[in-house]
Amino acid sequence: MSIISTDDKLDILSVLKNFKTIALEEMDSVKLMDRTDKKFVFNRSLLPNILHQIETHYSVLEINNIILNRYETLYFDSPDFFLYNEHHRGKSSRYKVRSRKYVDSNLYFFEVKFKTNKGRTIKNRIKLKNIDTQLNDESLRFLQSVSPLNASNLQAKLWSNCTRITLVNIQSKERLTLDIDLQFKNETQEINLSNIVIAEVKQEKAFASTFVDLMRKEKIKEGSISKYCMAVASLFNDVKKNNFKQKLNTLNKINHDF
Repeated sequence: MSIISTDDKLDILSVLKNFKTIALEEMDSVKLMDRTDKKFVFNRSLLPNILHQIETHYSVLEINNIILNRYETLYFDSPDFFLYNEHHRGKSSRYKVRSRKYVDSNLYFFEVKFKTNKGRTIKNRIKLKNIDTQLNDESLRFLQSVSPLNASNLQAKLWSNCTRITLVNIQSKERLTLDIDLQFKNETQEINLSNIVIAEVKQEKAFASTFVDLMRKEKIKEGSISKYCMAVASLFNDVKKNNFKQKLNTLNKINHDF
């Protein structure tokens, strides 16, 4: 379900139509499965102007004539939220396990993300035929081949859905994703962060970035944020969340700023 109003989407699309487009089959050179990340969070009202300022430096991914692409992600964790708690206690080497549907391209993947103690993100994935709340034998074998996790102990915990704008730097090996229309949900409740943008700059190695320079100019600070952890802390009452309270408060403040 779309959260962003028609007018908001038209504002965003009116700027994005000035970007050059790139097709999905041209994205292989910027898959960046082993990369560095920088993340920024800001209010949706700033997005059209930010896009306008970078329109000559990036191409926008277009899939089946769609540039606001829908992502639906199902996260897995242990019954006691081991993966979430590893992040909460500040462990530098940590995993996330998820199945993701790329709605507009009708692609499904099972993905394992590993954040190293060197600050790099390594992603491994395999194609799926669909998303199931139970991991199939192929996914379990794959998980065991790329991680030390106890695969049989994982269960579906929540959905984290969004609309994504994917931009590719025209001159360098950099991908920029802008997630809007954020939605977290489990079996009992749904939370919509309709005014949030989560931007992530993905590079093979850190180098000068037009977008990062713009964030500094606009005084938008870089910060670590995990959509999965924010979703767990928002949807479940009985988990530790003290170390995430400041980030949750920041998200809520940005979400309600106009």
